[in-house]
Amino acid sequence: KELGLDDNKKILILQGAGINIDRGVEELVEAMQYLENTILLIIGNGDVINNLKELAKKLDIQSKVIFINRIPYHELLHFTANADLGISIDKDTNLNYRFSLPNKLFDYINAGIPVLVSDLPEVNKIVKNYNVGEILNSHNPKDIAEKINKLLANKELLDFYKNNTIKASDDLCWENEEKELLKVYNLYN
Repeated sequence: KELGLDDNKKILILQGAGINIDRGVEELVEAMQYLENTILLIIGNGDVINNLKELAKKLDIQSKVIFINRIPYHELLHFTANADLGISIDKDTNLNYRFSLPNKLFDYINAGIPVLVSDLPEVNKIVKNYNVGEILNSHNPKDIAEKINKLLANKELLDFYKNNTIKASDDLCWENEEKELLKVYNLYN
């Protein structure tokens, strides 16, 4: 309520500075027409935002898809922590996307929310290794909606994934990565 969101609805979040083509967002917006009692927060910016707003309007789902421009990180964390599911469903259309490891994945995990991600090698490793969410095998809007519905309907599974984010966030943090980086630097000194 403090964030102006309906606390009776499930909240999906997709955040980022690169909400661009082939990030799966167009299909995610389309999937919202098949989801009930759920809202999608798209927080950030990118080259498809205006197209996404037009798509939401065309599908008459503006009340289900909320667009928030880029906001300071500490404000973003409040939205992220209140979401029920973090989304990162880039398509495997180029090497950059294929081998990416988006910051939003770590933001979701550190906020303690389960994730729904596309089946990309590095993202897949994190999600499977830590059991923090589900992997999407199709970018068809109906398949996305079906996967989200199943996840949101299974409180036990969501709680299992949420609990696993605690261990994952202990491991996947700068303090641990810093040690590895310093080892590399020391090799060359």
